[in-house]
Amino acid sequence: MSDPTLLLITGAVFAAVALGVWTVLSGAEERSTIRSSLKALEGYDETDLRQRELEVPLVQRVFQPVGRSLVAVGRSFMPAGYMEGVRKKLIVAGRPAPEDLDRFRAIRVLTVAALPPLVLFVVLLPAPPRTKVIVLLFLGVICLLGPEATLNRRMEERRQAIRVRLPDLIDMLTISVEAGLGFDQALERTVRELPGPLSDEFARMLGEIRAGAGRADALRSLDARTDVPELRSFVLALIQADTFGVSIARILRAQSEEMRIKRRQLAQEEAQKAPVKLLFPMVLCVFPGIFVVLLGP
Repeated sequence: MSDPTLLLITGAVFAAVALGVWTVLSGAEERSTIRSSLKALEGYDETDLRQRELEVPLVQRVFQPVGRSLVAVGRSFMPAGYMEGVRKKLIVAGRPAPEDLDRFRAIRVLTVAALPPLVLFVVLLPAPPRTKVIVLLFLGVICLLGPEATLNRRMEERRQAIRVRLPDLIDMLTISVEAGLGFDQALERTVRELPGPLSDEFARMLGEIRAGAGRADALRSLDARTDVPELRSFVLALIQADTFGVSIARILRAQSEEMRIKRRQLAQEEAQKAPVKLLFPMVLCVFPGIFVVLLGP
């Protein structure tokens, strides 16, 4: 082999080796740079990565994956119409986030899945059959109807809070409009002065108006989110005033008087229901004690 060919082969081998060494070194340097940057920015360290994972709360490491599995099971087996009704109830209860719907799905699946083991446990208990039947009925009601009953109770509590606060809000809104403020400015000031679920809904309505929605559409959305008959009549009056150009102050004054009358009638209705509600506790709890005290000696 001639000298020029040998020199050419030697040069090619040297260039290939140099290129390989440069590639390895540049890759190592790049990885070192990335590692140091992560360590500087995020406190990243490969040695204590497991320790950092263990510092995460137990709920996030264990219960959140279980919750996601329960949500997936609920999406597979629960009817779409039923979940749509639950979603509307959650909106009325003031929990419109998708996480709340997933949480309800998980609780629903968990209560249904826990019913068979509870039934087996009660059957194996050394107790009289009548006691077992009563316990089984109680557990069945709790597991099958408990989550939805709790949701219905929260809905009613929020409706009652909105119903009680509505006359005060309308009064302040009427005073503000009659003092010369525009409706939106008066509503914003009223929301700021009277915190609560009703003010939160009106604040959301103002946000929708600022985002470009019409006032009538925002008011209808408010009615759909609350589902309170008294508020619905107020919303319809505002929509009619906005449509036909009627004075807002006059409508607010009439609605204020009407809401005061309705609240007084509601208080009278609750007062008339009190004797009937007190009858059963008195017969079952108070009268036996009185009879024991009077007839015992």
